[in-house]
Parts: sequence; structure tokens; C-alpha cells
Amino acid sequence: MTKADLVNAVAEVTGTKKQAQAAVEAVFEAIAVAMEKGEEVRLVGFGTFKVSERAAREGKNPQTGAVIKIPAKKVARFIPGKALKDSIN
Repeated sequence: MTKADLVNAVAEVTGTKKQAQAAVEAVFEAIAVAMEKGEEVRLVGFGTFKVSERAAREGKNPQTGAVIKIPAKKVARFIPGKALKDSIN
């Protein structure tokens, strides 16, 4: 499902595509802003979006085999909630 597909699915419930587009954009923006601040976004029954830190490590260039240093960085994580896991299975 693409973002456009999601907007169309929400539009079927809300009535207009313009309102659905605004709603989807607002939700995505709110999640992104919270994660930029380092906060986690917990949607009960759906899941949790959070930021985790990945430690610096050494890796290998697959073409040359040379050892390279991979710097530490922050990554976005999504942990599905129980209701979502149950609905998938």
C-alpha cells in the first residue's frame, strides 16, 4: 500500500480525499516531529514508533575486503502491538 492508497482508504471513511490527505499528512508529521525530539509514539493496539541508537562498529567493504568504520547513528524502529500481530496471524 502506498501513501496514495492510504489516502484513498481514509477518504472512503471520511468522505473527501482532501480531508483524508490532510489527516494522513498530519499524522505522519506528528509522528516525525515526536521522533525528532527523541520521544516514542505509542499507539495502543497498533504499535510503537521509537528512536534507537546504533553503536559504532567495524564493517568490511564487500568488493575490496577492506575494514571500514561505520559511525554510530540513530535509527527509527517500529514495534507492532499485540492486536496488530494477532490480526496478521
